[in-house]
Amino acid sequence: MTKIKCIIVDDEPIARQYLSDYVQKMPQLELLASFSRAADAFPVVEEGKVDLMFLDIQMPGLTGLEFLRTLQRKPAVILTTAYSEYALEGYELDVTDYLLKPIPFSRFAKAVSKINPIGSSQLIQAQNNDYDSNGQGAGSRDFVFVKSGYKSVKVNLSEIVYVEGLKEYVVIHTKDKKYTKLDRMKNLENLLSGQGFLRIHKSYIVAISAIEAVFGNTVELGGLQLPIGRSYKEEIEKVLGMNS
Repeated sequence: MTKIKCIIVDDEPIARQYLSDYVQKMPQLELLASFSRAADAFPVVEEGKVDLMFLDIQMPGLTGLEFLRTLQRKPAVILTTAYSEYALEGYELDVTDYLLKPIPFSRFAKAVSKINPIGSSQLIQAQNNDYDSNGQGAGSRDFVFVKSGYKSVKVNLSEIVYVEGLKEYVVIHTKDKKYTKLDRMKNLENLLSGQGFLRIHKSYIVAISAIEAVFGNTVELGGLQLPIGRSYKEEIEKVLGMNS
């Protein structure tokens, strides 16, 4: 089993200790390091070797949310905090889950299961997100498998019009059908990278070939209008050559 390499970033020694103990109980997890300051974790995360980060929000100096905004290479993130008012802001940053301290192990395990689903979808998730036998990344594949009833259906990337994020799920829209898949938008973004797709919003990835018009903060495709996120607008204009 390929293990999920994780780190803990929390200024509280007690929290670092029990989170470390929790990690040891999860056979799919491998703890690389723990840090009391977000700034100390930065070089490790930027190396791209971290799959999952347990991140406290309220820390002296650089807060957890500020740290997230500085990262170019973001792993999956599970926020750990004693303050529930930061939940919405955390999800806007595309975190996997939000755990309120004190954290029961059962809740911790449930959050981790979103990274590595248990059950029949586990193999398909690994095939979509891991590396193949030739060492090629998932982004080099031209298909994705999704559950449909009792079957796992192969969907060619060329059939996809857009992808919609709905909390713990993504909805893959083709011209004729739509498929719901337990996954993160970040995983789909990685899969579709370099395949003619563009993320336009935290909740939407679209096929560039399907774009019919761009006006204001809206993309139009197939008569459907989808919003453009403020942080994505510059990249969209660049990719579509709208600045030339």
